[in-house]
Amino acid sequence: MAGIINSDAAHGNDETAQAQVDIWRFVFGFTETAAAKCAVELGIPDILENQANPMTLSQLSSALACSSTALFRLMRFLMSRGIFKEKITSQGSMGYVQTPLSRLLTKDGNNSLAAMLLWQSSPIIIDPWHHLSSRVHDDKTSAFVCAHGKDIWQIAAENPDHRKLIDEAMACDTRRTVRALLDGCPEVFHGMSSVVNVGGGNGTALRILIEICPWIRGINFDLPDAVSVAPKSEGIEHVGGDMFMSVPKANAAFLKWILHDWNDDECIQILKNCREAILEFGTAGKVIIVEAVIEENGGDKLKDVGLMLDMIMLAQTNKGKERTAAEWTFILRGAGFTRHTIKNFQSALSVIEAYP
Repeated sequence: MAGIINSDAAHGNDETAQAQVDIWRFVFGFTETAAAKCAVELGIPDILENQANPMTLSQLSSALACSSTALFRLMRFLMSRGIFKEKITSQGSMGYVQTPLSRLLTKDGNNSLAAMLLWQSSPIIIDPWHHLSSRVHDDKTSAFVCAHGKDIWQIAAENPDHRKLIDEAMACDTRRTVRALLDGCPEVFHGMSSVVNVGGGNGTALRILIEICPWIRGINFDLPDAVSVAPKSEGIEHVGGDMFMSVPKANAAFLKWILHDWNDDECIQILKNCREAILEFGTAGKVIIVEAVIEENGGDKLKDVGLMLDMIMLAQTNKGKERTAAEWTFILRGAGFTRHTIKNFQSALSVIEAYP
């Protein structure tokens, strides 16, 4: 009997052994963000992107005017995470080249998330995470306000440098998401004559939309101070106002990453105003929402980003949250919409089309 192995015990030992490996991801997980941020700040992805041949350590350290010893250690770590890789040069030595992952960290690429990384790893955004337990103890207590005494938008209004970080982060995500939406679900904008982008900021989403769908008239709607600095673009009218009061009339209202900042009652009020804005277009009117939809029974790895985003909402907003499909149904019905569809596309987000 001594030779019989208890399979449950063996499975338990496997789980314990895996836990001994996994725990270090939680202890030192911040190192990945910090090292990637360092690479972006140094401009390594941009330098390698513009090189026809692999760059040796000596060449890269000379280009950066930095310590070759420290750079070697940074690059070794980043390569272990799939950011950069080595390739033999024509002279037979090893040099660094880009990977699909590192290309997402170039500062000017259409698919880049470099600006989002810089914003989310900035000290102002990091500090609230140290107050997350306060938010969990009392859901009325904002982790961000605990850290700074003010909410994220008040800080942005008083800190132009941080406001710029936010704007650049939102613009870089919008460039990725709107193109992915138009590639994956081009029918969403078919038949639309006018689109009001609610909370459109500097108009990035509408510029991309109208470039690809030039028949659409765009209305970029946001707070007056936001649209006052938005660049002028052909086919786009900038309108200042308050989405809690009213929304300019259009064939479709488009909201990307707006509703997750607000609680259910506030979302219902915004959506009621959006519904009012499209009513005169009858059955041709709709509201287009691009947000995360939490998968209640799990999901693919990309959809798991929704759970991370919900933690962002918990740490950085006063009332915001990501929602499940059932929670989206609740607020849409509360706003008077009779039907809606949810479609996944090539993004961590989904597109919800709601009809009056």
